[in-house]
Amino acid sequence: MHPQLQQLVALQDMMGMIREIEEKGSELEDMGFKTAGLDDLKNAREELEGKIDPQVMGLFRRLTGKFGRAVVPVIGNSCTGCFALIPASFVSKTNAGRLQYCESCGRILYWP
Repeated sequence: MHPQLQQLVALQDMMGMIREIEEKGSELEDMGFKTAGLDDLKNAREELEGKIDPQVMGLFRRLTGKFGRAVVPVIGNSCTGCFALIPASFVSKTNAGRLQYCESCGRILYWP
């Protein structure tokens, strides 16, 4: 997996955790979940954002604003963001090590 892609997936997960704690923190605490450490999570997010190429980060922000999830897995040769079929050529060795984008919705793709 492309190193930037790994960082983007981790960033997306962090952003989801932060959003969930901010929106439903008291509910989570009532269920017994600990929500302490939000500041540490935000600091880790900022640090990770600094490691990602600025152009890729800009695209990630635009896609996140538009779709909510900028990075999606490909399952059964389909983008799980828009369910468009992904051409088999995307999996070729010539594309290995490069970020891949859905031709239909533009989301960043990864193969789990």
